[in-house]
Amino acid sequence: MKKQKSEVLAIIPARGGSKGIPRKNVRDLAGFPLIGFSIASARASTFVTRVIVTTDDEEIAAIARQLDAEVPFMRPLDLAMDDTRDLPVFQHALNWLTENENYQPDIVVHLRPTTPTRKRGSIDQAVKIFLDNPHIDSVRSVIIPNENPFKMWKILSDGRMEPLISHKVVSEAYNAPRQTLPIAYWHNGQIDVVSPTTILEKKSMSGDMILPIVLDPAYSLDIDTNENWQYAEWVIRSRKLDMDYPGKLLRPWPKKVSLVVFDFDGVMTDNRVWVDEGGHEMVAANRSDSYSISRLRAQSIPLLVISTETNPVVEARCRKMKIDCIQGVKDKAMVLKDVLESKRIAAHETIFVGNDINDLGCFELVGFAVAVADALPEVVSQADMVLTHKGGHGAVREICELVLDMLAKN
Repeated sequence: MKKQKSEVLAIIPARGGSKGIPRKNVRDLAGFPLIGFSIASARASTFVTRVIVTTDDEEIAAIARQLDAEVPFMRPLDLAMDDTRDLPVFQHALNWLTENENYQPDIVVHLRPTTPTRKRGSIDQAVKIFLDNPHIDSVRSVIIPNENPFKMWKILSDGRMEPLISHKVVSEAYNAPRQTLPIAYWHNGQIDVVSPTTILEKKSMSGDMILPIVLDPAYSLDIDTNENWQYAEWVIRSRKLDMDYPGKLLRPWPKKVSLVVFDFDGVMTDNRVWVDEGGHEMVAANRSDSYSISRLRAQSIPLLVISTETNPVVEARCRKMKIDCIQGVKDKAMVLKDVLESKRIAAHETIFVGNDINDLGCFELVGFAVAVADALPEVVSQADMVLTHKGGHGAVREICELVLDMLAKN
């Protein structure tokens, strides 16, 4: 008889009353609500059969449902306090599901929304460890920390310091070379795989028999402060991590770049326009873009601007930077397709940089789509990379430098 597939329930706890970063679970992080990253990770797992969010907050519940997670109940307010621990929250969720749906999972996966940068496939690795070891209580994700606890201290009430922990063999471990000390592992909170029995009967979120899944520290981000948030924003926007994203599956950098195409307004400018009494228009561009564009042209990389506007300022700016431009375009994707065919340039070797809805057709056509930092949310969600600079404020130079770096490595 074929073995029945295990029922694996992913639970994402997300209360509304966060203090350090107010409303952080639904706040926009690199184009997506923070909670969306954990939902995306759960949805990407081949083992997870159901995803629920336990929350006390109606807005969080609504966004979670939009992102294809279930919210079968609202969490009681007394389980959404600042000092509420995970155990009663998970006990409530499992008991509610049993009593109201007669649903009892075989495995529970705990995903904290404040750890959004999970490496693709890591949840499945953790669940497989659990399945391969039926005698254990849980699997917890850990990393090797930067600092070894044998080199840590505590300060006593009288002001003296003493080691936080002592080594049984190595005298003065805090003075010993790091290589001679035991390797320490830190629970980073990204993934916990737990038996429901451990939660309900042993009344523990980990139990006694715990196995690790050792993760790459580069993916270990825990967002508790605005500084954490800013760093996470930079890491996620850079698209350098092979992680689960709420949007479409991201494409890698092209192995070869044969053409870089730019929208004009909102990419080479800050999307504002000044109009005098005579109807003459002026826009603001970033002078530093020209330097990187000239460097890219020196590498024989063709550059092109495609703009819906018909304006002398577009032609003048492109002429100064020695970039070909096509103006007055109604369908950018159709024009770009004609350019690629006439010049015999492969679409998968083409990069397009845009900021607005009318750029999405080009995003689908090319091999790598880039959005400026202040692009519309719909554009950000479809981009393979989101720049750290806004349109007209260094975005063009940023993408040029990234292409130059890639060329230097090849």
